[in-house]
Amino acid sequence: MKFLEDPMQTMGVGFVLTIVLVGIYLGLTGIGAGEAEWASLVLRWVHFLAGITWIGLLYFFNLINASFLKSLDGPTKNIVIPKLMPAALNWFRHGATVTVVAGVFLYGHMYHKGGTGAVALAIGGLLGIIMMGNVHGIIWPNQKKIIAAVTAAAQGTPAPPEMAQWGRTALLASRVNFMLSIPMLFFMGAGSHFR
Repeated sequence: MKFLEDPMQTMGVGFVLTIVLVGIYLGLTGIGAGEAEWASLVLRWVHFLAGITWIGLLYFFNLINASFLKSLDGPTKNIVIPKLMPAALNWFRHGATVTVVAGVFLYGHMYHKGGTGAVALAIGGLLGIIMMGNVHGIIWPNQKKIIAAVTAAAQGTPAPPEMAQWGRTALLASRVNFMLSIPMLFFMGAGSHFR
């Protein structure tokens, strides 16, 4: 079980397990591989996986990380921020991009075929696009400056006076996304229930 010690290996095994279980499912149900609508199925799965990564990190940042970082003293922040935030924000912003891109393709694929709930999904999708814009246009640029400033401060360079404003701007944009995620998730889930 060595693969459980490395998250990338664990994820790889999860993908392999998915393929094995799909094969077993098809065998048990008698559904032929050609009978499944693979394009929309895979798009929806990618959309869910990326969305869980993105929104999970959004909730982590807002419910746990923001108050945790406020509780740290300066020297501890100089250690924690450069080690934690680049990787977390990398998964966060790429999760946002993959979620939205897969969602747009999924929406087009499903509703080109006459799916229902299009308006509910469009509302959720529009909120998701706004949220992704906040990630790439406000949160990440400000966090990138903070990470660079904190890294430099750890080596003796004084923190720039505008660093507090960068943090506040990133926090407020993140809180807007946190707020928008609640109706976004409702409308994404409601699409198949609103006819």
